[in-house]
Amino acid sequence: MNPITRPLSVAVFLSVLSILPLVSRAEGPVASDDFSGSALSEKWNVAKGAWTITDGKLKGVELASDKHAAVATYVAPHTNSKVKLSFQLAGSDGFHLSFNHEKGHLFRVIVTSKDATLTTDKDKKDPASKAVQLCKVEGAFEQGKTYTVTCETKGDSVTAEFDNGVKLSGSDPSLATKKTGYRLVVKGEGVLFDDFAVLTLE
Repeated sequence: MNPITRPLSVAVFLSVLSILPLVSRAEGPVASDDFSGSALSEKWNVAKGAWTITDGKLKGVELASDKHAAVATYVAPHTNSKVKLSFQLAGSDGFHLSFNHEKGHLFRVIVTSKDATLTTDKDKKDPASKAVQLCKVEGAFEQGKTYTVTCETKGDSVTAEFDNGVKLSGSDPSLATKKTGYRLVVKGEGVLFDDFAVLTLE
């Protein structure tokens, strides 16, 4: 072997070794659900409504007898996180991606056929409390068409980005607290959900 090329070969070999751990640590979701089973996993807590899995999609439908929107929560306590899911309006005008803290409602992303809104929630235990709209953006969400939303919470800030170009962002001191998980809230005839994934969790 040429003595000049040997050090180079060793250097290249060490360089390859140095990047292998990075390759092997390729990041994936912290938690996910593609609804490929016949029933919801134990991570989901259904409070109201009818929630069924058909053809690999989760469908939430409000029940008139409940006198309340359909609610299913993926239990995953966190303070900061990034969550992603796809959805399809299937009769309902929209849905909420809602976040609670240990003492009640905290904030939510509201999707309708015409727009998306980021708002804090009223504290039901405080008569003086009011919901605060942090951001509202017009944008069409058509019935029967699949969309994807990624929602990130970091400190007192929230950003929600949709694949149709709609983007919400806002901040409020109340948001910098521990959340209990991710709540899907559906009013009306139904919304389909798929490819639920928690990308980061702190």
